[in-house]
Amino acid sequence: MQTHEIRRRFLDHFVKAGHTEVASASLILDDPNLLFVNAGMVQFKPYFLGQQTPPYVTATSVQKCVRTGDIENVGVTTRHNTFFQMAGNFSFGDYFKRGAIKHAWALLTNSVDDGGYGFDPERLWVTVYLDDDEAREIWKQEAGIPDERIQRRGMADNYWSMGIPGPCGPCSEIYYDRGPEYGAPGGPEADEDRYLEIWNLVFMQNERGDGIGKDNFEILGPLPKQNIDTGLGVERVAFLLQNVDNVYETDLVRPVITKAEELTGASYGVDNESDVRFRVIADHARTAVMLIADGVNPGNEGRGYVLRRLLRRIVRSAKLLGADQPSMSEFVTVVRDTMAPSYPVLATDFDRILGVAVGEESAFLRTLASGSKMFEAEADDVKAAGKKVFGGSEAFVLHDTYGFPIDLTLEMASEAGLTVDEDGFRSLMAEQRKRAKEDAQSRKHAHADLSIYKEFVDRGETEFTGFAELTTEATVLALISGGVRVPTATAGQEVEVILDRTPLYAEAGGQIADIGTITGPGLKIRVRDVQKIAKKVWVHKVTVEEGQITEGDAILAQVDPSWRSGATQGHSGTHMVHAALRQVLGPNTTQKGSLNKPGYLRFDFAAQNQLSAQQLADIEAVANEAVAANHTVNTFVTDLDKAKSMGAMALFGENYGDEVRVVEIGGRFSMELCGGTHVQSSAQIGQITLLGESSVGSGARRVEAFVGLDSYRYLAKERALLAGVATALKVPSEEVPGRVEQLVERLKVAEKELEQTKAAAVLAAAGSFVDKAERVGGLLLVAEAAPDGVGGGDLRTLATDIRGRFGTEPAVVVLLGNADGKVPFVVSANKAAQELGVKAGDLVAAFGPSIGGRGGGKPEMAQGSGSDAAGIPAALSAVRARVAEIAG
Repeated sequence: MQTHEIRRRFLDHFVKAGHTEVASASLILDDPNLLFVNAGMVQFKPYFLGQQTPPYVTATSVQKCVRTGDIENVGVTTRHNTFFQMAGNFSFGDYFKRGAIKHAWALLTNSVDDGGYGFDPERLWVTVYLDDDEAREIWKQEAGIPDERIQRRGMADNYWSMGIPGPCGPCSEIYYDRGPEYGAPGGPEADEDRYLEIWNLVFMQNERGDGIGKDNFEILGPLPKQNIDTGLGVERVAFLLQNVDNVYETDLVRPVITKAEELTGASYGVDNESDVRFRVIADHARTAVMLIADGVNPGNEGRGYVLRRLLRRIVRSAKLLGADQPSMSEFVTVVRDTMAPSYPVLATDFDRILGVAVGEESAFLRTLASGSKMFEAEADDVKAAGKKVFGGSEAFVLHDTYGFPIDLTLEMASEAGLTVDEDGFRSLMAEQRKRAKEDAQSRKHAHADLSIYKEFVDRGETEFTGFAELTTEATVLALISGGVRVPTATAGQEVEVILDRTPLYAEAGGQIADIGTITGPGLKIRVRDVQKIAKKVWVHKVTVEEGQITEGDAILAQVDPSWRSGATQGHSGTHMVHAALRQVLGPNTTQKGSLNKPGYLRFDFAAQNQLSAQQLADIEAVANEAVAANHTVNTFVTDLDKAKSMGAMALFGENYGDEVRVVEIGGRFSMELCGGTHVQSSAQIGQITLLGESSVGSGARRVEAFVGLDSYRYLAKERALLAGVATALKVPSEEVPGRVEQLVERLKVAEKELEQTKAAAVLAAAGSFVDKAERVGGLLLVAEAAPDGVGGGDLRTLATDIRGRFGTEPAVVVLLGNADGKVPFVVSANKAAQELGVKAGDLVAAFGPSIGGRGGGKPEMAQGSGSDAAGIPAALSAVRARVAEIAG
């Protein structure tokens, strides 16, 4: 049975049983505790937490999930993936244990002809929580499972929570016995390779308190409603029904391995080390493609860092298997072909996905080249010192800075005739993981208590009147202060106000919230901000300036008209810049985020390279030509599929409802899904002036612009500045660029001559330093303060020159400068001095504290900087003492 059919059968089974089919959420949701969606229940959390009333009592979905807790172990086991599909059925106060067990058993054991999976009931085992006698009896009654195939397990295995205070409860897991060839008898307790978990039924009935880990928390009591949350692993069911040995050999994963065999010349199934690399490619390629599809770009932190690691592990695994050419495009194409039937976006957005993945591959191949040079230099030093072990700290730097995994370093070391201090490396890795784990734990916190708003979320969406009017009569539904509902608020208080209707825009879609007023008889309130709760309830954050506001009051809510005018210019201007970018750079230039406010906009978009000055000029010209054309701005509401078929642009990672609002400017010039406020015609935007562009991470760039009067003010300021420069240079404005270029060139020549003169003066001092050399034991030592103003680069040149004048005689040169409030220093030891035991880096450790400095380098040369010039005499004394100690 193919994986796509397994998904479809699951959904059909529960839809026929009365469940509402819910589409998978994006892998990136706005949750402070999650990097990625990692379970099927995540999008339903507000219902389980009681923050919102669900629009249905039962639901079913197949959720995209990513778990990256231990990427290094991917492929080592054959049942885990970083990306997987979690099929689930959910009950919000409807059926409970008996219903969940009956539904699961029917789907698993019904024949294929009857819509089931056709599993042999005799090979299914279940586990229940230690004291869950109720679940045990239901399994016996409803499924006929005998006592010997029902095992009780503790809290760590069979009690579920989100890891933070909130809903929790016992669970019952369903396992399939793969047979004696896969392990020892005795059920899941004996061997979880032979007995494979395929479905977990969570009986969410209690509320947990604070605690750490899976089993170290207090159970506070029962929930108001008993809920069901289940998760069936689609990939695990697939490899069982497809009669293959593991998830990597299923119909959606094995094709990537086959492609890797073609590209590398290696064979899967020959040895375990190579098999792990094949599985890494197959797993990570799928995960990376799904993440990019949902809007993640490679970067140096958070989600972007995870994606970068995945892509780089693909590259190096292919390289270690024998690939001698870039191969990312081939893997991404296979993932598209296999996964698109369930996720059509992989086909429709393929060019963008491919561009991001291939761009990161190219960047990493360059990084690999740089890292290889570092490895070669360090390996040469190790061999020059007569050693055979490549240091663990150096291996860690290669991993942390260049993305070299330890197996790549091991292979390169072996080729160089060296071994690697793996214990030292793994110790440093363990320290890093511990810090990361502690940091992640510190960031976790209980979900914000939004129960105060639940009544209003259930009541329905706040009526937004701001598209048609700036002033609206409304009724005060609630006042909230410090998370507590209050009946009144008086002058001087800052509170939250919930109205039944409002013209004030709540921050969303990159547009910041409106400001305005709430007034009534004797009442004046300043609205500072407006935010949405659950995308339904407008919460006005206000300061009461005069009078008293009371729940139930009839008031007048008004938007600041000048603010709204500027805001609409900024938001419509953003759409114009987006359309212009796509015209100039191509249709794959997709939005990564935006911010617009009165008179200003910024727009982030997917791009691998810096924009040229000509591209920026073209983008600005296209946008302003559209402004001048005075296009009509049309808005209308339609269903999501129709909007997409019309070509409306949507924001990646955003979950849209069945009905969406489309903003169309100039026909197909610009058509986007957008809930923001806009001008009525493009000419009302006014002049758009691009301020420039910059990088905001790998594969993402940002443009910023002023619009309307702010654009005029900016250009007026620039014109005045140009006029001032022209006057100072005594040339017409149009000749300023050429004149400035001449001056810059003359300045460069003068600075170069000055540097040459300075360098000559520094080197002229070398002789006097040689004359001051002291004999310490069997070597010569120059330990002196350089003339004030000599910087680090000149010190290095001077030290190298002095050292060279001593020929083959053991010599050490230590120079400390005093420049711009800092104390640069250089330590140089020739080969003969090193053979006597002197290492430049060791001497830095001896004198560095005296000047508040630190630095490092190789045995022959080390340099750095301190901050305390008063410590120079003490530092030089420390050098002499340390050299004397070494020299005996």
